Amino acid sequence: MRELGESVEELHGGPDPARVTEVWAPSDSGERRGSGYRVGERYVLTAAHPVRGALHAGVLDGGTRRAARVLFCSEAAGAALLELLEPSGEAPLPVYGTVPETDAGVPFTTAGFPLAAPGAVVRAGRLRPRRTALELTVSPPAATHSPWEGMSGAAVWCEGALVGLVGGQERVSDPSRLTAARADRWHDLLTGPQLALLHEHAGFPATPAGLTRPAPSPPTATGPTGLARLPANLPPRELDGLVTALTAIPSVSDRNSLTLILEGVDPVVAAMSPRSPALRPDIFGIVRTCLRYPGTLDQLLDAIRLVEGESVGVARMDQEAVELSRRHC
Repeated sequence: MRELGESVEELHGGPDPARVTEVWAPSDSGERRGSGYRVGERYVLTAAHPVRGALHAGVLDGGTRRAARVLFCSEAAGAALLELLEPSGEAPLPVYGTVPETDAGVPFTTAGFPLAAPGAVVRAGRLRPRRTALELTVSPPAATHSPWEGMSGAAVWCEGALVGLVGGQERVSDPSRLTAARADRWHDLLTGPQLALLHEHAGFPATPAGLTRPAPSPPTATGPTGLARLPANLPPRELDGLVTALTAIPSVSDRNSLTLILEGVDPVVAAMSPRSPALRPDIFGIVRTCLRYPGTLDQLLDAIRLVEGESVGVARMDQEAVELSRRHC
């Protein structure tokens, strides 16, 4: 059984890795696997797909295998709630929200246990709301087929709020695209008793008015394509300001959280996980690698913003990115 990585620090504005769970349940074909997120001491939120038709399930929670029963499973809403037979550690209930109706896309994070990966992965990208689902654009893990199998049930986060659950992806044609059930549709799609259980045990608002409503992210020079046209052969002195700003950010200077950030970017960048004792040469190498793959530097900065939240360090990073864009894009 796979375990979560060493870092269990809560990501600002996203999932707490210590509460990301792996879920499995019996099926006619043997066993289905998925992901989930523990809410409170003994409840796990997951998608309907991994536990469809099952009364009981297994959960890997904090490296410990636990038995659970299925309180409800709604294929209409794409959601299910499990109850652990023995309580786990205390955990706050999540904030639930909706996302702006925009085609520009808004940043998100998600974390789960795809079968193609040796453990849990954290991914950052951009989502676009559709009528019945959320469309996620994200870099897939390396895999020979079905890279997202096992990710069904992973919670999707936007600006600190849980906004959806990744759905079944076994037959997805584009591995850079995922779909997720929208949390802001659950009031219409769940039955009264199901909503009552979700409200009582998982903290889901009793009415749509209780959902948070994040504002759309304003366009900036360091948006999703702001640095995609930077030349790949920029001299080191031109990157000095950005690298200095990056090394001063806590989530970048901590190697565990930096590894999680890199896993949310293109695999060619994720392969540049810190290796040397000195941080600065590693960051230079990561940035130079991003320049060789247009768009990945924007992915990296987006992932840092999602993990770090608003801070002086992020503001300085953005300022240096704007200056780079002005000089070379």
